[in-house]
Amino acid sequence: MVAFRAGRIDVLVSTTVIEVGVDVPNATVMLIENSERFGLAQLHQLRGRIGRSQHQSYCVLLTDREDPEALDKLAILERSEDGFEIAEADLRIRGPGDLLGTAQSGLPPLRLAKLVEDEALLFRAKEIARMILDRDPDLQEPQHQRFARIAVQNGENGTNLAS
Repeated sequence: MVAFRAGRIDVLVSTTVIEVGVDVPNATVMLIENSERFGLAQLHQLRGRIGRSQHQSYCVLLTDREDPEALDKLAILERSEDGFEIAEADLRIRGPGDLLGTAQSGLPPLRLAKLVEDEALLFRAKEIARMILDRDPDLQEPQHQRFARIAVQNGENGTNLAS
């Protein structure tokens, strides 16, 4: 990478380590093999490593898969350079993962809401939860006992949930 950055070599073959911290303004072409294996946000970050000068740049996404899902995913990158739009599409496609656990993709066990479509509803629910916890931090009031049981089931100790 040092020789590539210094211009002593013209081609760099790399893993995704190139995604972070490499700034070579004259890098103009990136080819990503098996691009369907990456998330949209990561592909967007990778292509951001090129085109940092006045020269025309190209990011080529290779795949040998012909399934519509893989091709639709890659088409999003053709249409957009907007990181927020791409991240939202990535969230819809891969799922948010486990918000309370370690899974970084997939669908959580939510039964009542979709994170993207129900964003306003989720923010309102958060406001209501904050009001309840401000008034009853330990969920001791009878009408809040079911919330305390759910919190304990999800790993909280059931005391001072407001902190």
